[in-house]
Amino acid sequence: MRDIFKNSIKWSISIAVITFVLAAIFSIASNGILNEVPWSLGLLVVLFIVLIGILFDMIGIASTAADETPFHSMAARKVYGAKHSIRIVRNADRFASFCNDVIGDISGIISGTAMALVIIQLVQSIDTSRHSLLEYGVNIGLTSLIAALTVGGKAFGKTFAIKYSKDIIFKVGKVLQFLEDNFHITIIKDNRKKKTKQKSKKRK
Repeated sequence: MRDIFKNSIKWSISIAVITFVLAAIFSIASNGILNEVPWSLGLLVVLFIVLIGILFDMIGIASTAADETPFHSMAARKVYGAKHSIRIVRNADRFASFCNDVIGDISGIISGTAMALVIIQLVQSIDTSRHSLLEYGVNIGLTSLIAALTVGGKAFGKTFAIKYSKDIIFKVGKVLQFLEDNFHITIIKDNRKKKTKQKSKKRK
């Protein structure tokens, strides 16, 4: 019970720190880009941020829906990405939390802030008076559009993720193995190795 509580606290703190750093990076990057481009390109940037949120939400759902059994035979044949796919499924709770809660929520917050900047630029380009009916119409229309695309996209992504969970996780597993092999970036560690080390220490 204590180990579970400690691990939960560690995970909560680490994920909070990661969220803070990523949110700062995304916010600075999006604001920097939006300040340098016209509202039309800014709207494309907002749509791209929304797409990232939908994509990661879909990956997170797929990790919880996927079964690791098919990947074992693939790993036995040394299929590229199979072992990393098993890691994803075994750590589905944390992986889904990162994809859905961290990236998904950050994308939602940043897209809302970015949309506000786009609306300001659009209203300025139209050269309309502040608090006019046109400004309210543009504000409500674009904000509602982004909200509808976000919710509708995630709803479609959930259905797609559940149906094709194996294929999605296998592709993500390939990406994770590519990052580990070429850039030595380990996103998900192999918990089995940790457990064997801990068991050997206890025996000693």
